[in-house]
Amino acid sequence: MSDLDGLGKALREAVRGDVDLSVTARALHTMDASNYRRVPTAVLAPRDADDVAAALAVCRERSVPVVARGAGTSIAGQATGLGVVLDFTRHMKGLLSLDPGSRTAVVQPGLVLDDLRAAAAPHGLTFGPDPSTHSRCTLGGMIGNNSCGAHSVAWGTTADNVHRLSVIGGSGERLDLGKGWDGAPQGLRPLVDGDLALLRTGFPELPRRISGYAVDALLPEHGVDHARAFCGSEGTLGVLTEAVVRLVEAPRARALAVLGYTDESAAAEAAAGLLPHGPLTVEGMAADLVRDTEGLPRGGAWLFVETGGGSRAEARARAESIVRAADVLDAVVVDDPAGQRALWRVREDASGTATRMPDGSEAWPGWEDCAVPPARLGAYLRDFRALLTEHHLRGTPYGHFGDGCIHVRIDFDLLGEEGVARFRRFSEELADVVVAHGGSLSGEHGDGQARAELLPKMYGPELIALFGRVKDVWDPAGLLNPGMLVRPDPLDANLRFAPLPREPVDVAFGYPHDGGDFSAAVRRCVGVAKCRTSTANSPTDVMCPSFRATGEEEHSTRGRARLLHEMLAGEVVTEGWRSTEVKDALDLCLSCKGCRSDCPVGVDMATYKAEFLHHHYEGRRRPAAHYSMGWLPRWLRAVALTRTAPLVNALARIGPLAAVGKRLGGIAPQRAVPEVAPRTFRQWWRRKGERPSGAPDLVLWPDTFTDHLSPSVGRAAVRVLADAGLTVALPPSGVCCGLTYVSTGQLDGARAVLRRTLDRLGPVLDAGTPVLVPEPSCAAALRTDLVELLGDDPRAHRLAAAVRTFAQALEGLAPQWRPPRVDRPAVGQTHCHQHAVLGDAAERRLRAQAGLTGELSGGCCGLAGNFGFERGHYDVSVACAQEQLLPAVRDAAADAVVLADGFSCRTQLGQLAGVRGRHLAEVLAEGLAEGQAEAGTKVPGGRDLCG
Repeated sequence: MSDLDGLGKALREAVRGDVDLSVTARALHTMDASNYRRVPTAVLAPRDADDVAAALAVCRERSVPVVARGAGTSIAGQATGLGVVLDFTRHMKGLLSLDPGSRTAVVQPGLVLDDLRAAAAPHGLTFGPDPSTHSRCTLGGMIGNNSCGAHSVAWGTTADNVHRLSVIGGSGERLDLGKGWDGAPQGLRPLVDGDLALLRTGFPELPRRISGYAVDALLPEHGVDHARAFCGSEGTLGVLTEAVVRLVEAPRARALAVLGYTDESAAAEAAAGLLPHGPLTVEGMAADLVRDTEGLPRGGAWLFVETGGGSRAEARARAESIVRAADVLDAVVVDDPAGQRALWRVREDASGTATRMPDGSEAWPGWEDCAVPPARLGAYLRDFRALLTEHHLRGTPYGHFGDGCIHVRIDFDLLGEEGVARFRRFSEELADVVVAHGGSLSGEHGDGQARAELLPKMYGPELIALFGRVKDVWDPAGLLNPGMLVRPDPLDANLRFAPLPREPVDVAFGYPHDGGDFSAAVRRCVGVAKCRTSTANSPTDVMCPSFRATGEEEHSTRGRARLLHEMLAGEVVTEGWRSTEVKDALDLCLSCKGCRSDCPVGVDMATYKAEFLHHHYEGRRRPAAHYSMGWLPRWLRAVALTRTAPLVNALARIGPLAAVGKRLGGIAPQRAVPEVAPRTFRQWWRRKGERPSGAPDLVLWPDTFTDHLSPSVGRAAVRVLADAGLTVALPPSGVCCGLTYVSTGQLDGARAVLRRTLDRLGPVLDAGTPVLVPEPSCAAALRTDLVELLGDDPRAHRLAAAVRTFAQALEGLAPQWRPPRVDRPAVGQTHCHQHAVLGDAAERRLRAQAGLTGELSGGCCGLAGNFGFERGHYDVSVACAQEQLLPAVRDAAADAVVLADGFSCRTQLGQLAGVRGRHLAEVLAEGLAEGQAEAGTKVPGGRDLCG
C-alpha cells in the first residue's frame, strides 16, 4: 500500500467526515486568492470537533502537515497547503446559537459571514467586521486572518469581536480560550512572563496591525486575552472548532456620502480628518478601478463615507454634515438601500477589477494591504507611488483609508525570472517604507507567505524569535500550516504561475482581451470567489447558478478555473485536454455567461467550456446530445424543407417512440420535446405583406428558435416595428449565429457556419444596416462568439457592431415612438446572455414606457439552451429555476405579464410551471391589437435580401 493510500485508509477509519484524495479535490485546493500554489495530499471535510482531533492524530503519527481552510479567499497564501486540507464549509458551518440579550453567537468555523448577519438582523444586530468577501468568507477564516472590512473604524477587527474560542492544538489538546491563563497551552505563560518588556515595546500602535502573532494581548494590562491573541495566527497554532463572537447593534438606517477628489492622494489626505465625525466607514478608491462611474460624483478618486442613525433622515443629515465639513470636488449622498448597495458593489468589486490595468495587462496581490497610521496615509502613498515609479511598476490603491489600510494590485511580471526578481526587490524596499511610516506589513489579510519573510524588518530578531517559541509551544511537531508566518517559505517560492506553459496554447477562440493567450484567460480567476455564494450577490446577478444548485466547489466558476489551471500546469491534472476531471466539472456549467459580467475580473467560463469540449472530443465520438442539439439548425431546416413538422410533432407525442428518440438523442427522459412550428417565420414572411422598395431600416434576424419553434415572436416584432414606422427586411436563407455549435464545443462547425453567414450577408454588411436579433442568446453569440472565433475577418466585427436587441432597435431607430400602454405588473427573468453580454437598459426603459411595472429576476432559468435537455442535467436545471424564476412567477399578481425573451426561458416556464412566458414583442403587439381595430389592417412586409 502506498503512503497516499495508507493515509487515506487511516483517515477514513478515524473520522466520520468526507475524505477525498481524488485528482479533482487536490486540484481544487492548490490555490487561494494569492500568488501561491501548493498541492495538498488529501482534502477532509470534518463533521465535528472529534473528527478534527482524530485527523490531527493521524497526521501527527505520519508527520503529515495540516491546513485549515474556509472559503479559500486568503490573499497571502495561508489557505494553500501541503498534506491534509481541512474544509470546514461542507459540514461544520452551523450557527449553533444566538443570544440577543448578551449579543453573542456561537458559530462553527465554516459558517459564512452573511449567514450570521442574516440571522442577527431581525434582532437589530450584526457582526461588525465585514470584508468585501462577506457573501462567502467564513468565520473561521476571519478569525484565522483577523479580518476587518469596511466598518472597522466603527467596530474594529475580528479580534475585537471574539469572546471565546474552542481550539485543538498541534499536540491534540482541546483548549477553551478566553481571558486568563486557564485553558491556555502549557509552557506559554513562562514565555510571556520572561519577555514582558519586549512585548510592551515591540508592537506598533495602529488600528490595523495584523502582522505577526498578537502576543501582546497576553500582557496583564491587556487582560491576558487568549482569544484575541489567537486571532490572526493563520492556522499555525491550532485548529478552531467553535467560537463565541460578539454582535453589535446595527443602525436602523444608513446613508452613504461619496466624496469626489482629484486623485487618491488627495482622498487619503482627507480621510483622517473625517474620523471625528463618527462615520461607520471611510473607504477610498481611484477611478481606474471603476468600470461604470454612473451614480458617482465627479472626481479621479472617491471616499465612501457611511453614516448611521435611528431614521433615514438622521443618517442622511449626518452624511450631509460630513459633506459640508469636507473640502471636496463633488459629492453625492444616497439614503435609499438599493442605491447604497449599487455604490457599495463598485467598491467591493475593486478586489477583482484591480487585477487588470486600464490597458488590460495583469496585476497581482503580494502587497495587498499594508497599513500605516491614518494621519500618515497621504505621505505613505506618495512614497509608495515613488517606489512604483522607480521599479517601473503600476498599481491603483484602494481600501480602508479611514484606518490607513491600502489594498493594491501591482503589475508584477511573475512569469519570468527578471520579473520575479523585481517582485522580491520591490517587496523588500516597500517593507522598509511601511516600517518607516510606523506601519504594519499586513493591515487585514495576514502575512501568510507573501510577507512573513519580511517580518524581521517590522519586529526585529528578538520578537521574531519569540514568535517561533510561541509556535513551538502550540505546535511542537510543526505540522500546522508550515511555511506560513513563522519560519516561512521565501516570498518568491511556490508561485502559482511557475508550472504554467510559457508559450501560448493552440486554441480556437481569439481571446482578444487576453492577448490571444488561453493561459492568460484562465489566470483571470484570482480566487476572490464571488461565484461561490449560496444566493445571488444582487437581485440581478446570474453567476454562478450551478454552484448555488450543488454547493460543490468544482461547480463554481472558480473551481472550474482552478481545474483548467491545473490542466495547463500538468502536475495534478495530467491528461491535458483529455482530462475527465475537467470534463466532469464543466459538465454542469450552464454556459449562462453570468461570470462574464458578474465576475469582477470577467472570467468567461462558457467560452472556456466550449474551448475545452472542442479539444476534448477532437477526433473522437461525441455525446449524442452534441449531434441532436448541437446540429439543431440542420434538423429543423430539414423539417421545414420537407414540411414534416406535423409528423414530427405527432411522433413526439407517442410515448414509447418519444422515449426511444430521447434516449438516442441524449435527451433527459423527464423533458418534453418542444413542438416544431407547422409554418416557419420565414414561410409566413414570404406569404404576407407588401414588399416596399428601397433600403430597409433594419434586418430582422430569423434565428433558429424564432424561425422554427417560436415564429409568433417574429410576427409580433414585425407588427411592432411597423407601428414604429420602420421598414424591415430578412437576411438571405442559410444564415446562422452558430450558437448550438459553440455551446457543444463544435468550433470547427461553428466557424464554417459563421463564415457562410458572412458570405451571404454582403449587402447587409455593405449597407451597415442594423440587425435586430429577437433571441438574446443568438444576439449574444453574434456580438461576442463571432468576433472571438473569426476575429481576423473585418466582416465579423461589422456584423457584431450591427446587432441590436428588440428594445435597442426601437430606441435607436424610432426614438420618438411610444409603445402601447399595457399598465400591468411584469414578472419573469432577464435572459442570462442579455444580462452578461447585451445589457437590458433599453428593455427596462421600453417596459417602463409601456406601463409594465416591477423588476425581472436575475439568475438563470436553468434550461440554458441544450443544457437542461441533456441527460443527467434535469435535477440541476430544475434547481436553478427554483432559485429565482419559479418563485417570482408563483408569487406574481394574477394579472401579471410573464416576460421571457429567451426561448429556453419560455420552455422552462411552460414545462415546470405550466405558465406561458412571452417575449416583450408579443406583449406589445397584443397591446397594439387591443388598441385598434384589426379590420383593414395590413400585415407589414418587406423584402428578402438575397443578393
